[in-house]
Amino acid sequence: MMSNALYGGVNAAVLTAMNADLSIDLDRMAAHSKWLLANGCNGLGVLGTTGEANSLGISERIAVMEGLVERGVPAGVMMPGTGTTAITDTVLLTRKAESLGCRGALLLPPFFYKNPSDDGLFAYFSEVIERVGGDIKIYLYHFPAQSAVPFGIDLIGRLLKAYPGKVKGIKDSSGDFANTRAYADHYAKDGFEVFCGDDGALHDLLNAGGAGCITAAANVGSAMSAVVYANWNNAKGAEAQVTLSAIRKAVVSAPLIPGLKALIARHTGNPAWQNMRPPHMRLSAEAATKLYAAFDACGLSLAKAA
Repeated sequence: MMSNALYGGVNAAVLTAMNADLSIDLDRMAAHSKWLLANGCNGLGVLGTTGEANSLGISERIAVMEGLVERGVPAGVMMPGTGTTAITDTVLLTRKAESLGCRGALLLPPFFYKNPSDDGLFAYFSEVIERVGGDIKIYLYHFPAQSAVPFGIDLIGRLLKAYPGKVKGIKDSSGDFANTRAYADHYAKDGFEVFCGDDGALHDLLNAGGAGCITAAANVGSAMSAVVYANWNNAKGAEAQVTLSAIRKAVVSAPLIPGLKALIARHTGNPAWQNMRPPHMRLSAEAATKLYAAFDACGLSLAKAA
């Protein structure tokens, strides 16, 4: 396990709370963020896929970052998603994250144009990094199922050589542990932080020199993730991983964002958690019942929110 990672440990891909009119409920989002930090999370991946970031405008993303900090969520534990298809927007959001005190930002590749060359991707990130300046660290977001733009080993090597200490890590949401492990095998020794997006891979990744996880299921399973992280090299951690993998399997048995919002709505007793922006839609009553049964079968009892 990488012991000195900036975002080492359990990071939740935080849900974005919304009102009935689909505006953002910053008070409820901040409360959920604080609950996560009190229940096993070391950090918060806000404005990611699970947070519906690509359904939010630039001004809304800025309002989320500012609003969470204003409500007492420590900027130093947040890794906001700031990657967009536009260099200027990506720079704007990343600079804003740094100005608020965030130590790192998670960047998707420019995902609209398909099959870009490594030279093109290198040029994009070079423009972003040089325009952002400052001390904020850049984390790459590898999610080819959504972005259709992969980060290859060679491209990462080029970025690390060109921007040592600036390109700090990667979140791998490929679901392919061989790929995740390859990132760690090649670059963890250089301080490159590798995070899995699949809770089921956490124990194996920690044993391969990875830094931790940034996951959707941590919205409901962070307490179990924390047990795995704290016991990465012993039998207790391996045993906890079995439960964590079951939690992940249950959560992904339904559409991810509607399912997680349904679980949090049930947990908090607040049906407003089921508000989300189209094209995401609420689970049917039948689908919700199935999800609750699958989740409850994992045996994790969620601590009540304050």
